[in-house]
Amino acid sequence: MTSQVSEFPAERTFQYQHSLPSLPVPSLEGSLAKYLDAVRPFATEEEYQVTAAIVKRFGEGIGKDLHQKLLQRARTRRNWLEEWWLDAAYLELRYPSQLNVNFGGPAPYLEHCWPPTEGVQLQRTSISMWHTLQYWDLLRTERLDPHKAGNVALDMDQFRMLFCTCKVPGVTKDTIINYFKTESEGPCPSHVVVMCRGRFFSFDAVCDSHILTPPELLRHLTHVKQCCEGEPAGDGVAALTSEERTRWAKVSKICLDMTSGLSSCILVGPYNTHTTDNHTILSMTREALTGDPTIRWGDKSYNSISFADGTFGSNCDHAPFEGMVLVTQGYYVDQQLKATDGKWKGSETVRPMPLPEELVFTVDDRVRSDVAHAKHQYFETTQDLQVVCYAFTSFGKAAIKQKKLHPDTFIQLALQLAYYRQHGRSGSCYETAMTRRFYHGRTETMRPCTLEAQNWCHTMLLPTASAEAKRKALLLAFNKHNKLMAEAQNGKGFDRYLLGLYLIAKEEGLPMPDLFTDPLYSKSGGGGNFTLSTSLAGYTTVHGVGVPMVHHGYGFFYRIGDDRIVASCSAWKSSPETDAETLFQNLVTSLHEMLHLATTAQL
Repeated sequence: MTSQVSEFPAERTFQYQHSLPSLPVPSLEGSLAKYLDAVRPFATEEEYQVTAAIVKRFGEGIGKDLHQKLLQRARTRRNWLEEWWLDAAYLELRYPSQLNVNFGGPAPYLEHCWPPTEGVQLQRTSISMWHTLQYWDLLRTERLDPHKAGNVALDMDQFRMLFCTCKVPGVTKDTIINYFKTESEGPCPSHVVVMCRGRFFSFDAVCDSHILTPPELLRHLTHVKQCCEGEPAGDGVAALTSEERTRWAKVSKICLDMTSGLSSCILVGPYNTHTTDNHTILSMTREALTGDPTIRWGDKSYNSISFADGTFGSNCDHAPFEGMVLVTQGYYVDQQLKATDGKWKGSETVRPMPLPEELVFTVDDRVRSDVAHAKHQYFETTQDLQVVCYAFTSFGKAAIKQKKLHPDTFIQLALQLAYYRQHGRSGSCYETAMTRRFYHGRTETMRPCTLEAQNWCHTMLLPTASAEAKRKALLLAFNKHNKLMAEAQNGKGFDRYLLGLYLIAKEEGLPMPDLFTDPLYSKSGGGGNFTLSTSLAGYTTVHGVGVPMVHHGYGFFYRIGDDRIVASCSAWKSSPETDAETLFQNLVTSLHEMLHLATTAQL
């Protein structure tokens, strides 16, 4: 990501889309073998034998028929999973998505040129917004370098969903509306929606074919703030986007069309911090995910959040894209700000143009009651969410790679050991595996809790185990993890494949196969029941957080820097089993133990 942009690019952003390979269908036999291997850490010998018999019957019976139907589906689609995944993982969900699906996080600028400072909110927002609009223009003109893994082009379709995109609630299923177009495809919306004190304002970010400059953006933002200061707060209808989806769909007819917005810039007045330590990182991370629902549109693909102390965050709907898209955009803005010391050095001229227009919602007492209900349930839920976020600064990527170990695998195994130490057992774990080398590829599940990882955790906590035994067990766990991750990224995982077989059976009204009703299926994480829901945000300065996948679980999200590891951990306070703070402290212990183990004898 260090060189994202070319002034005269030899390659256009989306030029490889049509030449990417189709998403492959894994083999039935290989997938079932991997599944059996994955459930082993969570089963007694008796339970395992029962599951093995179920899998055998499935593979010799209905599984063959379902596999053939999946192959038939794949012949007519370049990505047989795409529509299914969007529906099953996002659009058909009925629980509130703003907190349970969205992800959020702090902008990294506070670590260098923009520490918390009073009185600079609007000035900084205008500059940050200008860089974001430049990124929009890079996508429009296809000057953002296409991503590659080595020489292999990766799918860039998700980047079309960052701007001009919104989720629209439905009674039984939501939809995603996207108006983005490249310049060669035609015009697309170019306005910005600003939300302040429960009110909405809109203005066009382009004037006479040129993006508004920071001084021009500052003029608009100042006007919005002046309109809101000293006036009663708006009705806060944005809180409705935090509601249960069907309930929100039934009241959404009162809402103006918000779907074509370029982005939403939210101004948050009362939130203040004054330091750049772990406390600030934690506060901003939590606020980005769980802040005031009246000044963020929960269904918008991208909300940029501007705090009163001159710091920033973001909140995004997860349905249109993976966190990697926001990481890339956030890192671009971060590097641009760093290169200019967070200052605007261009023209101060402000061209004549219309002031922002307020978007006024017509609401009655019933709608106001719905807004109050939405806010109540939202705050009740957020108060139950525990979020911790710390920077571990003892070492980072450099020290881990010096030991010839993969940094991501290092963190994942440290997390397995931390959970094992805290709970006395292994935790079923989901890690995001990227499948963008295939057409419209998004993710596959990689399951870090392998039998090898479990054996290593047991060995580490065994008082009689020698250092040599611990090192050998660790190496086996590393090798297995790396192998499974490589397979998942190359279309040879099994979780999405099993989902496909499940959905075919469901769509055709067939009796649900025993494989999916076997207790060990959900106990090992199947069906979205992973105790640990984890994802690497990458090796940049951008970080974020999401909620756990299950009530008794954890959300764990991390970035790896050269000299530090920044991790966010979330858990539900109402679960008597979990404590995010303790898990992080156990993670710290695990990280130190692992580096010591790797140092005493090079693996």
